[in-house]
Amino acid sequence: MTSLFLSVIPIVILIWMMTKKNGVPSHIALPITAAMVGALQLFYFGTDITLVNANIIAGMLSAITPISIVAGAILLNRMIYLSGAEDVIRRWLEGISRNQVAQLMIIGWAFAFMIEGASGFGTPAAIAAPILVGLGFNPLKVAMLALVMNSVPVSFGAVGTPTWFGFSNLGLDDVALLETGKITALIHLIAAFIIPPMALCFIVSWNEIRRNYLFVLISTLSCTVPYFLLAQWNYEFPALVGGAIGLVLSVITARSGFGLVAIQPSEDNKASAPVAARDVFKAMTPTILLIVILIVTRIKQFGIKGMLTDSTEMLSVSFGPLGDFSISQALIFKLSHILGTDVSWAYKTLYVPALIPFLLVVLISIPLFKLPAGVVKQMFAETGNRIKMPFIALVGALIMVKLMMTGGENSPIMTTGQAFSDLMGTSWQYVAAYLGALGAFFSGSATVSNLTFGAIQQTIAINVGLPQTTILALQSVGGAMGNMVCINNIIAVSTILGIANKEGFIIKRTVVPMVVYGVGAAVMSTLI
Repeated sequence: MTSLFLSVIPIVILIWMMTKKNGVPSHIALPITAAMVGALQLFYFGTDITLVNANIIAGMLSAITPISIVAGAILLNRMIYLSGAEDVIRRWLEGISRNQVAQLMIIGWAFAFMIEGASGFGTPAAIAAPILVGLGFNPLKVAMLALVMNSVPVSFGAVGTPTWFGFSNLGLDDVALLETGKITALIHLIAAFIIPPMALCFIVSWNEIRRNYLFVLISTLSCTVPYFLLAQWNYEFPALVGGAIGLVLSVITARSGFGLVAIQPSEDNKASAPVAARDVFKAMTPTILLIVILIVTRIKQFGIKGMLTDSTEMLSVSFGPLGDFSISQALIFKLSHILGTDVSWAYKTLYVPALIPFLLVVLISIPLFKLPAGVVKQMFAETGNRIKMPFIALVGALIMVKLMMTGGENSPIMTTGQAFSDLMGTSWQYVAAYLGALGAFFSGSATVSNLTFGAIQQTIAINVGLPQTTILALQSVGGAMGNMVCINNIIAVSTILGIANKEGFIIKRTVVPMVVYGVGAAVMSTLI
């Protein structure tokens, strides 16, 4: 009981610090929590100090992955803004529909759905949220909408990585994995009836949602129906294909005005002059390039993914007690046996969506938009200024995550998970999704959540006699819905939108749809 209390108390304190009135900023709260977990590992759990230090080093290095993605996304955002492309896209979207609900569903739902299917890694919010802010929506409200909207597609995001890779260590055959994917898609399909309206409530009134609900429903189903159907025979492409179909159908429906309340022009809302097709195409070129590069580099059938993830060692050198450093042919930087332990770190330079596609697209776009040197310098300077505090926060978050996972079966995170299962017994399916969400909250990734808790969920299912595929599907759904409250994602989208010290405020509001999501998942699991 003491182990459980001490495992949970740092997270309780973290949430309290970040959500209380005049909450503590994440770049202070997270390092404090990491220090608390480190002290517990040393003085209560009796973890070897070398192992603790190795995980601290790995956590610090691991921050390079999310911060490089965020930096790339900010750089692209600044380029689109400073080049004038954002203004062109805004006027084009207003030409499709001046209805705010339509704009939010097209960009915040369908477009983000497709991007999640291609890449994941937090790129949907990074790309979609700035476009919505450019349309005049409040940045803080957009951040919350983006986090909640980017949940349904996540289980099949990045070409199905959370499913096929997240459960890769469980010994499932393809039939069991596909069945897990089918149940996951069904639960998400049902949840999608309530998630977009709840997300929209952050920005527009319920009355406005109700008046435009037919369009909301059409846009929602245009993504989720093909998503569900494709999941019946494939677990890689449901989100990507569903999002692409949904985006096209949402734009066509919005242009026709079907299901939308007509917005009467006023002095503050005059119809924009039509934007020439060539101007729209030029303004959208960076986004189109981004999507094409993501798809080509993420779908293994094209053959490029293998090249970008080739781990064949090209160079290695010993750093003595620090560990063994190596570089692969695909420029994967790896530090193994940190401080002589089994702890390691790796950074896939060409595969993490930082250099490719973000920086690559920016470098291509500079001559395309004929940007002067002064503007280019401004882009990079603004990017550097925005990532300073988030980098500290992410270092704290990832050190905390590493230390929470240290100790194998006796680690704080495993202790917490096992306590939940002991408490619930055969009623475990009612809370299984929340364990998945807890994993995503800690790690910032549905894939890592599945890798971390998949084995626990599978063991519990066997022990209490519940269907493995159903419990694993709930784990997958939980990892996806946990994106709403994931600290890493909140820091990332806040940084991209220039929001400071509002992480606790965001968590307090996005946790509500996450809890509702979990209730819906539990009810669905009893009907399957």
